[in-house]
Amino acid sequence: MFRQAERPSGNRLSPIVEKAVEWRPVLTKQKGATKHAALTERIIADIDAGILKPMDRMPTHRDLAHALGISVQTVSLSYKEAERLGYLSGEVGRGTFVKSRVTEQAGRLMLDRSPTEVVDLSIVRGVYLDAHEVASRQALSALAEGDSSAFMRPCRPIAGLDHHREAARLWLGPLGVETSVERILITNGAAHALFLALACVVRAGDLVLTENLTDHGVIGLANVLGFSLKGLPTDEEGIRPDAFEAACRAGGVRALVLIPTLNNPTSHVAGPERRRAIAEIAQRHGVFVVEDEVYKPLIAEPLPSITAMLPDLGFFLTSFTKTVLTGLRVGYLVVPPQYSIRAASILRVTSWSGTYLPAEIATRWVQDGTAQRLLTVQREEATARQRIVAETLGSHVASSHPLSLCSWLKVPAHWTEDSLVRSLADRRIAVTPSDPFVAGAGHGGGLRICLGGRMSHELLARTLTTVRQTFEQLPPVFDIGAIG
Repeated sequence: MFRQAERPSGNRLSPIVEKAVEWRPVLTKQKGATKHAALTERIIADIDAGILKPMDRMPTHRDLAHALGISVQTVSLSYKEAERLGYLSGEVGRGTFVKSRVTEQAGRLMLDRSPTEVVDLSIVRGVYLDAHEVASRQALSALAEGDSSAFMRPCRPIAGLDHHREAARLWLGPLGVETSVERILITNGAAHALFLALACVVRAGDLVLTENLTDHGVIGLANVLGFSLKGLPTDEEGIRPDAFEAACRAGGVRALVLIPTLNNPTSHVAGPERRRAIAEIAQRHGVFVVEDEVYKPLIAEPLPSITAMLPDLGFFLTSFTKTVLTGLRVGYLVVPPQYSIRAASILRVTSWSGTYLPAEIATRWVQDGTAQRLLTVQREEATARQRIVAETLGSHVASSHPLSLCSWLKVPAHWTEDSLVRSLADRRIAVTPSDPFVAGAGHGGGLRICLGGRMSHELLARTLTTVRQTFEQLPPVFDIGAIG
């Protein structure tokens, strides 16, 4: 059952701290950025750097606007955005204060606040129930009582301990990947596995294809590794084969990255024929395929693996964080035989090896059935929460799936994404707009809500009712979000 935590005493502001800090930042506005965005970035940077400290009282809107030569509305918008991100806290009659941070830095689109303040639907994560808590405690207790030398003493740059890789092979079999342990690398989650796969075959300037709406991880890697990323049109089964074929014929395509099962954010699932069509096109044009299957364990029906159809071109990755336990950051990466040495060497220089301790927990859970049992819990709870989404939001849902951990919502014609996000934030609900998921130019035209974490059905229903009521309202006549 979801329990609302008490507000930490560290967030209570002392009544004697009333004088505003002497803070006059120098704003550096990037090309194309608004003034309020530049000010928000400066607030966050100075809080992270310790220049602005917890419980500091910020200058009034008018004082800061006068000092910087900008409008009061710009300052107000920046303070509100920093408050939405969990850096500031406004108190009626007293002013705006720097908050005590739970983490060192919050993501720009993910809130870092206590459950009493915000219902956070902005982060994809597995559900968390008492079953997960009990399993975690039992695992840690067993580790403390047993001999840990086999997984705590090794310090070798290897692709994974032998028994960890053997457990991975067993886990991968039902996902449609029958392989040898020599092709398996133990990674620190799926994001790490995705980096290793792309680093094996992609160079700066190469063209990589993906869904037009896709997980932000591959979008970020395009900036890190320097490749060009192009989004392809999709339908209810994901990437359209005709679009993939056309892009390959145009030339220069090095790799395709896709999430065939429960894509984030649209939740589409590619059927067997669609997977075979994608594999045939990739084989014909010699294009590498990175198959990101972090959600595939949630689907009970057998679906073929694209990687299994492309033994020399396919990379397959999955992890436990979205399906078994959010904090169990263990990933499995399957590479083509000719890339096993190269992938292991990249693993060595980026992290030496996967972390043995969580890999040991994952291995034991695979072997004793705990992973499968928690996977069943995820399926049942995801189905129950998606039922609430369907009943509450109805026609506002653009795409979803009974087993998905998120839903993609339509933006009503009379609203904009940004104004909806702000209006929901005012109602203490955090959601994610389309920007982080758009591969290349264009706009996604939707909002993602996430259904994981520790949340009661009653709280979810109340929250989604507020979302629906907000969607059905008319937006403010004057939207200050358009002002720079």
